Amino acid sequence: MRKAQCDERNLSMVMDLYEMTMSNGYFMEECQDAKVVFDVFYRKNPDGGGFSIFAGLDQIVEYIENLHFTEEDVQYLREKQMFSEGFLNYLQNFKFTGDIYALPEGTIMYPGEPILTVVAPLIDAQLIETAILLEINHQSLIATKTRRIVKAAEGRMVSDFGARRAHNMDAAVYGARAALIGGAASTATVLSGQMFDMPISGTMAHSWVMFFDDEYTAFKKFAEIYPDNSILLVDTYDVLDSGVPNAIRVAKEVLEPMGKRLKGIRLDSGDLAYLSKKARKMLDDAGLTDAIIVASNSLDEYTIRSLVDQGACIDSFGVGERLITSKSEPVFGAVYKLAAVYKDGEYIPKIKVSENVEKITNPGWKRLYRVYDQNHKAIADVLACPDEYLEDLHELDVVDPMKPWKKRRFENCDFVLLQKPIFKDGKLVADRKTVHEISEYVRQQLDTEIWEEEQRFENPHMHYLDMTKKYYKMKTDLLESVRS
Repeated sequence: MRKAQCDERNLSMVMDLYEMTMSNGYFMEECQDAKVVFDVFYRKNPDGGGFSIFAGLDQIVEYIENLHFTEEDVQYLREKQMFSEGFLNYLQNFKFTGDIYALPEGTIMYPGEPILTVVAPLIDAQLIETAILLEINHQSLIATKTRRIVKAAEGRMVSDFGARRAHNMDAAVYGARAALIGGAASTATVLSGQMFDMPISGTMAHSWVMFFDDEYTAFKKFAEIYPDNSILLVDTYDVLDSGVPNAIRVAKEVLEPMGKRLKGIRLDSGDLAYLSKKARKMLDDAGLTDAIIVASNSLDEYTIRSLVDQGACIDSFGVGERLITSKSEPVFGAVYKLAAVYKDGEYIPKIKVSENVEKITNPGWKRLYRVYDQNHKAIADVLACPDEYLEDLHELDVVDPMKPWKKRRFENCDFVLLQKPIFKDGKLVADRKTVHEISEYVRQQLDTEIWEEEQRFENPHMHYLDMTKKYYKMKTDLLESVRS
């Protein structure tokens, strides 16, 4: 049996089998060097939202930079007896040599637009499909879900408590990274803190309280060990008759003689609105007005919004499985589609046609612009042909592909090209950002550029994805040629 240790994994092998079978076929047809364009895009925002957050790019960079096939990998493929020996020899010396363009990580994005584009030899582009999609689909989903939760908290701290409910170790670690991009203040996952320089937070489990002979002793021992960070879990037995009174007693008898203050309490069950109000009064009456109340227990944006609307006295939310799994809508749905093939000195647009209108692709190598009004509010995005440069324009007639009969004109606007070069000829050309810089970029866009109407939970305004007249004509002409 082949040994498969977790720390010996070659992530280059994380791919669907068809990527190998097609690549082998291209090699045997001697078209492996044909240049192609693939786009990554998605079709709808999760949870009926008005936008999503692009995340996972840094892990794609790491993947591309380390892309290779070991002798053990090639031998494994050889044993399948599906691939030509010439192709297997080709893999042994394989290195990605193409170009990748993408939105800066953390960019607010919308359905239907190219968020990442690969321009590369055919096999290069084919082999990286699964890895690119899984990074974008996972982290974009969690970052977007976290932002909804953070918005519902209305300025109260949100922490990722989800590791033990994540789908595996990688999902916990990189889910925490995505949560920070989406606005979480900290994570309980220690490895994520170590890898990404993220704040880590945590209190105690019920098992700590249950281990000792009584609740007071459990709280006392914890406070003595962690006098500067005592947040006591008060719902193991009875919140109001036991937990909070014992927390107050420890604050008075243990911490204050040390010159320390009780940092707070945590509620993990019951009627959080009612219990938090009662607990707040008890703490305040005891002179512990600075002690915070942390709440956890199957929270999401809707339960948090309800708690806020009820006037719950909660200062911080620890959010677990409904964040780390995006429980309400656990699939992001980004796809990777061929957009163009280089032939006779030009890139020939390709289109996928479907009975479902939303599955018809936007063909060709294209340019994606964000349109800003004079107040630097983002009013639309625009697809343009590769030879259309809108950066110096301030006025433009466009087509709304959903309502092509309508006249749409932008006046006194700025057009900003969204995709940036990440790899050129297989070499990294972009600066890598820290997760904190990416998180700040998200916050800045939502605070200053993105309309509040797009950020509401119910019936958000749908961001326009328009087309230049030239691009729209190219697409409709291509559709007509496919139909004829």
